[in-house]
Amino acid sequence: MGRVGFTDYFHLLLTGREPTEDERFFLDLLLVSIAEHGMMPSNVAARMTLAADPESLHGAVAAGILGSGPVVLGTSEECARLLVEAQQEVEAGEEPAAVAERIAETTRAADGRVPGFGHPVHRPVDPRAERILELADERGVSGPHVLLARCLRDSVAGAWARPLTMNVAMPIAAVLLDLGYAADVVKAIPILARTAGLLAHLAEERAEPIGFSLARAAEEAVEYEPDARA
Repeated sequence: MGRVGFTDYFHLLLTGREPTEDERFFLDLLLVSIAEHGMMPSNVAARMTLAADPESLHGAVAAGILGSGPVVLGTSEECARLLVEAQQEVEAGEEPAAVAERIAETTRAADGRVPGFGHPVHRPVDPRAERILELADERGVSGPHVLLARCLRDSVAGAWARPLTMNVAMPIAAVLLDLGYAADVVKAIPILARTAGLLAHLAEERAEPIGFSLARAAEEAVEYEPDARA
């Protein structure tokens, strides 16, 4: 206390040692990059939970975090595992571009999705992703996983015959891996970051409640159609 900041202490708790300057810088950067993103489902769920139980701040935060699956906050972990597997193929002798091309084409043929690509808001570019990569280059931490991320961006565009936004999840995973973090801890960063965002939403919800308005809007947006077989 009084000697290290929270980011340093988070790193110490996560890894058992204090961070290097680059680790501290990028942990801060990545936490900021994904802490807040407006009225995402996790934030809406938290606000509606607090509206239903105003005394349960912890319950409202939990409601938001419970949605940290592969669509919203868990994508960075998926990206990390994909990059680790791809890098193993590179270390076995394949070129990064060839590995990325095979991943993209195989996924496309199976009508799947490559994690870390596509975004409902940021099109055609996610400025957060580009800023992370830019700073990784500037500070000399871009390594094989960042290279693979860029190769995947090109290969995905080719397989889908159109550019798909590389969203913030892919650079978060790539930079953390190049800094030496294990894939298993990558998801901790968006969870911690979004917890701060949720607490901010809930402070606002207490001051200016909209939880029931959100619930009403959801009700009005859906039209009930009775089952004709009933």
